Amino acid sequence: MAERVVVDPITRIEGHLRIEAETDNAGAITQAYSSGTMVRGIEIILKGRDPREAWAFAQRICGVCTLVHGIASVRAVEDALDYTIPANAQLIRNLMIAAQHVHDHVMHFYHLHALDWVDVVSALKADPKATSELQQSLSSHPNSSPGYFRQVQKKVQEFVESGQLGIFANGFWGHPEYKLPPEANLMALAHYLEALDWQRDVVRLHAIFGGKNPHPNFLVGGAPSPVSAGPGTDGTASTGVNIVTLEEVRRIIRSMQAFIEQVYLPDTIAIASFYKDWFRRGEGVGNFLTVGDFPEQGMDDPESWFIPAGAILNRDLSTIEPVDLNDQEQVQEFVARAWYDYEGGKDVGLHPYDGETNLSYTGPQPPYKQLNVEESYSWLKSPRWRGKPMEVGPLARLAMLYATGHEATKNLADSALQQLDLPLEAIFSTMGRTAARTIESKVFADQMEIWLDNLIANIKGGDNQVHNTAKWDPSTWPSVARGVGFMEAPRGALGHWIVIKDGVIDNYQAVVPSTWNAGPRDAEGGIGPYEAALMDAHTLHDPEQPLEIQRTVHSFDPCIACAVHVTDPDGEERAQIRVR
Repeated sequence: MAERVVVDPITRIEGHLRIEAETDNAGAITQAYSSGTMVRGIEIILKGRDPREAWAFAQRICGVCTLVHGIASVRAVEDALDYTIPANAQLIRNLMIAAQHVHDHVMHFYHLHALDWVDVVSALKADPKATSELQQSLSSHPNSSPGYFRQVQKKVQEFVESGQLGIFANGFWGHPEYKLPPEANLMALAHYLEALDWQRDVVRLHAIFGGKNPHPNFLVGGAPSPVSAGPGTDGTASTGVNIVTLEEVRRIIRSMQAFIEQVYLPDTIAIASFYKDWFRRGEGVGNFLTVGDFPEQGMDDPESWFIPAGAILNRDLSTIEPVDLNDQEQVQEFVARAWYDYEGGKDVGLHPYDGETNLSYTGPQPPYKQLNVEESYSWLKSPRWRGKPMEVGPLARLAMLYATGHEATKNLADSALQQLDLPLEAIFSTMGRTAARTIESKVFADQMEIWLDNLIANIKGGDNQVHNTAKWDPSTWPSVARGVGFMEAPRGALGHWIVIKDGVIDNYQAVVPSTWNAGPRDAEGGIGPYEAALMDAHTLHDPEQPLEIQRTVHSFDPCIACAVHVTDPDGEERAQIRVR
């Protein structure tokens, strides 16, 4: 076997993703392999349970994406039972989902991905006065004085002198691929710390509507929190969601908008201007899939969705193929190179309604030096749309909104490309993927205020309904029902397929964004987006410090917890981790 560069784990927040890459004599990546190294058991756990409680289990697939699996799960049950939810519940869900997107994208940019572009140690050499001038040239952000940046610099200096870099440990500081001047590094580092404080306020929106965060509450048939027009004089007419708390939601939305406009958006443009060469590498498969989301009238009215559903093939924005998640010929999962077996053999593809979760580990005994990629090498399956690998996520949504003429998206994308003097094709890249998150954060945050206004107008007009109880009684259900719940999660297209028999779950399959993007080769040898992107114009300066691999894989924002989980067959504790 050819010797490989191995990065394991590669993710900063969600581990259990292994990347192996083969290079030629010049250091160019010629082959890449993506491996999920732990196995998920949620589908097995859900069999035989009441479908109305599935969301509470499915939501624990991941603690980073928090609410998205809960939303997909309740939508799957509602689709199976033809369950209509009230307009207010749709708006509340839209607000919660959009807040998750903005929160997730900011956290990704500053805390998971920024350190691929920002040299923390270099910030110690920055001139705080010059950093202040740089900040003021970019936006009206209030934290821009020389004294402010001097304090940030001092804080980082104390980390370094203590020998405990903490969250900044184990970086490839000083790597020649870092191109930002010290002042830009200090500015970005300050915003890294600011984003930590900012996000604590943003997640309050989920607590208002869902009772808590992470893992807010949901309910099949609507939203869990009753609403009222406002607090009564004695408090008896009030609920947790009323006109007063909805104005707090407005304050949170405007805080989100301000941070995006004053910090996130200008930082993205500034950093991208030093890394324009990364708009020419890391494309991936060139096919993009969206399942649609943010309904105005309901999930059964695609014309009202803010994000349309569709498939774009070979970068061709002039043609959008229709997507039907119920069609057995469209979505299939393959396990030819995954550690699963299908009853019909490893080369067949199964639609999720017929999906199987038969674990079959045949890989090397850990710890191992490298994988045998000629056989199975991942706990991720390989989803395909009409047999084709598809990229999902912010870049897919940007392409879809641009292709369908969404004005705000087109204006933001065109403006960014013009500032950077780049063609539209530059978005199909590592840096384009990163910029797409920023653009949609601005678009979603602005749309949130419209949804909030509509919700308030409904309540003031006397419509307080947030839940439909018409089909809550299982005796009213058909003996067999099946449905798909889908949404655009921050990392991309998410689908939960459910089969209900005699009132309980007979089969449950989740096909998640990081499975679409990170899956291994399929039965035909076709490669997925991670692997393809790493094979697109990547040359490693130093195999011992594979910063280039990190940049492209992190541009997808891997969340492998969504794709893999480990369970002990006896339910025993397997490890205890103590965090100081």
